[in-house]
Amino acid sequence: MRVLVTGAKGMLGSDLCRLFEKKHEVIPTDIEEMDVADHARVFETVKDEKPDIVVHLAGITDVDGCERNPDLAYTVNALGTKTVALACQRSKALMVYVSTLAVFDGTKCEPYTEYDRPNPQSHYGRAKYQGELIVKDLLDRYYIVRAGWLFGGGKQDKKFVGRIVALARTRDDLMVVNDKFGSPSYTKDLASGILRLVETGQYGTYHMVNTGPGCSRYEVAQSILEYAKIESCRLIPCSSAHFPLAAPRPRMEAGRNYNLELMGLQ
Repeated sequence: MRVLVTGAKGMLGSDLCRLFEKKHEVIPTDIEEMDVADHARVFETVKDEKPDIVVHLAGITDVDGCERNPDLAYTVNALGTKTVALACQRSKALMVYVSTLAVFDGTKCEPYTEYDRPNPQSHYGRAKYQGELIVKDLLDRYYIVRAGWLFGGGKQDKKFVGRIVALARTRDDLMVVNDKFGSPSYTKDLASGILRLVETGQYGTYHMVNTGPGCSRYEVAQSILEYAKIESCRLIPCSSAHFPLAAPRPRMEAGRNYNLELMGLQ
């Protein structure tokens, strides 16, 4: 099959393209080739490439940036998703939309399942959730995949793992919050899960995170230093009040792959 990928240069996009190329013909695109906010360009590209599947990864992932500039968040993450969905509708392509567990408000005491009610608290979460609703409204054939705290990309990882490693190598002490909980999602595992999922024909919404009860940022940092063999830095647990941010973060952002479990695909 022909698989068009948006956001192909990102951490997940890079791993996903390499994996899909083993079984399918991949058309990687990023903002230079196809800005998802450019309606005409998206329609032209999808029409010319004639993909069987569009895996939509492109978006603004800077949560605090989205809070400071909500217009951009909704333009790219909501309306950009609408444009991709409309192009899929016109070309009859299957769409895979990677969303986020930030669509929940974080008040639950245990990991969220696909049957919990979304209630996003940040502009990032709201824009991604609107993207979900748009995909459901416009298409019959789709997979919505909610990921957790993404990590991967090796030395190119600029997210939590990369930041912790960089800071720990230059500091004796490092404060990390222990009151926010989530589910790490390794990009290679997520890419592999998406590949398996699209081959099932079981359309719908799925949580896709690395399994477990969830963990705190502090616990993730402990594992990072262990695997990186960094012993010179002491981690200090602290409240998130020590690090005020523009966007509210859910206390509980962990997920359970409940649909995959029920279907025997976990």
